[in-house]
Amino acid sequence: MDRFIFTMIAGILAGFALLKVPLDIPFLSSFQTIITAIAIFAVVVFSFVLIYKAIMTLFGK
Repeated sequence: MDRFIFTMIAGILAGFALLKVPLDIPFLSSFQTIITAIAIFAVVVFSFVLIYKAIMTLFGK
């Protein structure tokens, strides 16, 4: 497999891991919405890139 694909999968996994981070510390709890938004954005972007690359591979480009 291509290294690029492994990097995209790692980005998706990192986004999911960031969603599961406990933010019980008072300092971090103020950033909970920002961290959640970054995690969701990372998962969505990396997933779309993988889907795009898969479609381009299927059509031979």
